[in-house]
Amino acid sequence: MTARRPSRVLAASTAALLTLGGAAACTGDDGSGSDPQRVDVVAALYPLQFLAEQVGGDAVRVTSLAKPGAEPHDLELNPRQVGQVSDAELIVYLAGLQPAVDEAVEQNAGDRAFDVATVQPLRDATDGGHQHEGDAGHEEESGGKDPHVWLDPTRLATIGDRLAERLGKADPDRAADFTARAKTLRAELERLDADYAQGLRTCQRREIVTSHTAFGYLAARYQLEQVGITGLSPDAEPSPQRLAEVATEAREHHATTIFFETLVSPKVAETVAREVGARTAVLDPVESAPADGDYLSAMRTNLQTLRTALDCS
Repeated sequence: MTARRPSRVLAASTAALLTLGGAAACTGDDGSGSDPQRVDVVAALYPLQFLAEQVGGDAVRVTSLAKPGAEPHDLELNPRQVGQVSDAELIVYLAGLQPAVDEAVEQNAGDRAFDVATVQPLRDATDGGHQHEGDAGHEEESGGKDPHVWLDPTRLATIGDRLAERLGKADPDRAADFTARAKTLRAELERLDADYAQGLRTCQRREIVTSHTAFGYLAARYQLEQVGITGLSPDAEPSPQRLAEVATEAREHHATTIFFETLVSPKVAETVAREVGARTAVLDPVESAPADGDYLSAMRTNLQTLRTALDCS
């Protein structure tokens, strides 16, 4: 295994911050410190943490910057987390999703950063959907791209393959192990993809009304149509006009379910549901670690939720 890289020095304006952060980062969350026998990986949010753990196995130590139950889009880094980015051997992130992470990577990561957005072209934020008010700022922040790439299992499998290559460069002695683990993960994700394709093949409806447009990749992969009450930003407030438009479309397509997310208030979804006489249900964008299980189990729960809502035989 290659030796750990030393901490990098920030510009003078942020030197004090890194001094604090670097000192804190030397000790792991359990107080045990870094393990020289494992690759020290920092993941920007849960889906990338899951990927690193699955591909890396016991040869990696993975730290997630986004904590369970916290909305990851607007993550702010504390000095300890900045130090973790500075010290890690590999940082796995998605450029444009979390500005604070982007800044820390730009200042500290150098060639130790792996931007998963570079593996495959991201979807445009407006592909296959509708224009939304009040979301231009977030779309400009993300370059007008939808970052929720992990909701297409086949795309996540390809990212896993590339991650195995990057881990192999960090620890050449275990490169074959990383490749084998990525292959195993790909098989699991391909089974998940096949289950989705089969499970959603014969549905009475194909339109999903969601609190915000996080599900573009899933909809595109399985021939669904996403109608978002708001756009990419989960905390955007829809206008009365937008609420009326969504309610009209929900009635036209006889929608029986309005979806909201695990980390977002259900109030907007409940408003539309009352208007059209529908129920509400959780559709998890898997941005944060599930309370029970993992990415695979959360995605299978989503599949059952969709089958019920869309009356799939």
